[in-house]
Amino acid sequence: MPVVLGYWGLRGYGEPSRLLLRYTEADWEDAVIPLTQEGMDHWFKEKKYNLGLDFPNLPYVIDGDIKLTQSVAVLRYLGRKFGLAPSEADMGRADVFEQVISDLRVGFNKMCYSSPDKYEGLKTEFLEKLPKKLEEIANFIGDGPYAVGEKLTYVDFLALEYLDVIATFTPDHFKSGSIPDYIQRMKDLPALKKFYESEDCTHKSYYINGPMATWNGNPKKE
Repeated sequence: MPVVLGYWGLRGYGEPSRLLLRYTEADWEDAVIPLTQEGMDHWFKEKKYNLGLDFPNLPYVIDGDIKLTQSVAVLRYLGRKFGLAPSEADMGRADVFEQVISDLRVGFNKMCYSSPDKYEGLKTEFLEKLPKKLEEIANFIGDGPYAVGEKLTYVDFLALEYLDVIATFTPDHFKSGSIPDYIQRMKDLPALKKFYESEDCTHKSYYINGPMATWNGNPKKE
């Protein structure tokens, strides 16, 4: 049975796990919930509480008898399943990096989903703090080539997606330096390169955030 990953038809918090699964080229099902009234009604009224999930939410993963929610828990599980967990020696650094990247995305979301009257102030604050945070991330990765050294791990897919999202929002902060090189190095992994260059690449059509967000990353407007 294929691994089933369920999430909205946008990038959001589900995309790192999708990227990891694309990289593995495993047999998996992308159980997309359309961002339509019909799709949302089906999820909330018929599906959400009928999948046997302990904490019904999105994204979810179903792998045989294993059923999990919470975006990072899902990503960690997939990392372990496909041999993309950090070594015991690197686990602490991976945990730290995971939280740093996740916190960066949470702060970004706070701005993106703010009301229009608060958006510009939060945007200014976010952009003022971003260079220092990117410098810290670049120093952490160092020569890499991956987040915690020579081995590709699940945290790299978290970093790839969330840094790429912010680079879409503010490309001027990603014109040079080691982080753009890191993003490109990840995108050049053969299976991911195939995805990004495909005519069917969902990043060409999927919103980054929900359409209701003040900044939603609609690719047709970027």
